[in-house]
Amino acid sequence: MSNSLILYTPAGVLAQAQPLKRAAKRLGKLGYEVQIDEAALAKHQRFGGDDATRLQAIHRVAKAAPSIAMASRGGYGMTRLLDQLDWKLLGKSVDKGTRWVGLSDLTSLHLGLLRHCKAMSWAGPLACDDFGRSDADGGVDDVTQDCFTEAMSGLLEAVGFRTEAGFDGLEARGTLWGGNLSIVNSLLGTGHFPKVKGGILFLEDVNEHPYRVERQLLQLLQAGVIDAQKAVILGDFSGWKKSPLDKGYGMKSAIDALRQRTKTPILTGLPFGHVRTKVSLPVGIKVEMMVQGRDALVAWGHSD
Repeated sequence: MSNSLILYTPAGVLAQAQPLKRAAKRLGKLGYEVQIDEAALAKHQRFGGDDATRLQAIHRVAKAAPSIAMASRGGYGMTRLLDQLDWKLLGKSVDKGTRWVGLSDLTSLHLGLLRHCKAMSWAGPLACDDFGRSDADGGVDDVTQDCFTEAMSGLLEAVGFRTEAGFDGLEARGTLWGGNLSIVNSLLGTGHFPKVKGGILFLEDVNEHPYRVERQLLQLLQAGVIDAQKAVILGDFSGWKKSPLDKGYGMKSAIDALRQRTKTPILTGLPFGHVRTKVSLPVGIKVEMMVQGRDALVAWGHSD
């Protein structure tokens, strides 16, 4: 069971089967024993099957307790299932060694596991987006693949990135948590939101104009979340379109607005989000962050 990997669809519908089959083949060549869940190609409106179908799929994967449970894609749909999920069952699968992997809409699964089970999961690639891309469209990103395989084998103990100037000498220790900003915010005030104090919060989003990103960051601030963290690390925020109303306002303006209102260090440059090249990050374990010059390192190793 050490290399078993199940692909399942917990949220948005798969428009085509080919990317999933391509992902399964490529993951198989990496040495994983790949199985595609029976409902992975189910369709209901914009979802990968109706709520009951997707809920059963997640529970089926949890009962099988594979080494890796990788979502086929994100989209929207996990929010509908959070109140019905058998969190104890999911927690038991983690205890048996299952690594739940994904990003975007899967953020709510990661944070729910942390909140309900104090269980660790992995913010990382999605099957179709990262392993199912055709060769004509660029195929699999080497860094994404290597980081994922190292993470799953237990060899990955740190990720490094270039941040902006001004944080030289910064050190912080705490629980690494976060994911997609819109999803993190959607859990605020619910029983699925993890109460992490003194943590290191990472955030990313896609197709959100900087003013919407700013509004959500300020909501986290006004809810007391930002000030309670040791640091915030921002990943990729792309896919938005400029407006004639911006007049020079952009993502930097949004980040500056947050920095002016908190003493918590807000770093940028994390290679994570809806981008081809992405690292895999352990959600829910203690990490140590160090900055030397503009080189930032988030390490865990034996700290969990």
